[in-house]
Amino acid sequence: MASGREIKTKIKSTQNMRKVTRALEMVSASKIRKAQDLMKASRPYARTMRRLVAHIAHASTEFKHPFLVEREEVARVCYVVVTTDRGLCGGLNSNLFRRLLPAVREWQDKGVQVDVVAIGQKAVQFFRRIKGVNLIGSTSHLGERPKVEQLIGVIKVVLDAYNEGQLDRVFLAYNDFVNTMTQRPSIDALLPLPVVAAEMEAAEGQQGAGTPSWPVAGLKVEQSHDWDYIYEPDAPTVLEHVLGRYIESVVYQGVLENLASEHAARMVAMKSASDNASKVIGELTLSYNKARQAAITQEISEIVGGAAAV
Repeated sequence: MASGREIKTKIKSTQNMRKVTRALEMVSASKIRKAQDLMKASRPYARTMRRLVAHIAHASTEFKHPFLVEREEVARVCYVVVTTDRGLCGGLNSNLFRRLLPAVREWQDKGVQVDVVAIGQKAVQFFRRIKGVNLIGSTSHLGERPKVEQLIGVIKVVLDAYNEGQLDRVFLAYNDFVNTMTQRPSIDALLPLPVVAAEMEAAEGQQGAGTPSWPVAGLKVEQSHDWDYIYEPDAPTVLEHVLGRYIESVVYQGVLENLASEHAARMVAMKSASDNASKVIGELTLSYNKARQAAITQEISEIVGGAAAV
């Protein structure tokens, strides 16, 4: 059994650790409401943009924007991965990586090159260690109120590569905020738009079957005849603007979803750590009392034995 002094040192260090975890828990609890408000305020716009591009993908327009063309041969894909900048949020980032890596390996097994754009310090550190994956862009430290302007740089890298034919598929990987206790790692298609429309229709079918709906599921478009929008001033100008805003809005929504998930996961993880620290302190206190009682008993026995010898 450890000595009383050693046990007291362990109790003191565990108490200090509990103070830190409780402080982090309260900080995340105070920030999660603001993060949820930002996320909920942006959701309707992102969902409306999803529905709009689903319609555009089904339209029979004469002008074929590169985003509207699904290439038969896929030689290179890109994942825009959204993670946190800091740790101590449980398995939030590791669950996303665990969900993402099988998809990456599946493409690599087909001989497809995989590029990654990392948003968040954890994604940057992770993919720098992964062999066979090209990190083509990164940004981090977006703060508690991320802005679209902070994402335009990495988004432009992806859009320019796709327009030049260097990329054939683009996906967005992030943690979808379901509730305070549940954060779901998600991988959604961004480009090309026919793939996005097919994914949304599949999500609608799953929703009708009673399974959890996709967070940005749109409506299913029944194409019974050829149709198109009337564009003003012209189709290239309108589509270039609308489709650029679509990419920005969906990526920005993913960042906000991940931010709310981060605070929720950190709050739950720190509460669990505080509870575990309290349990350890209780066990160490019991061990300390037993050690102290054994030491007192031994001292009394020595005194009695000495008195008897005299």
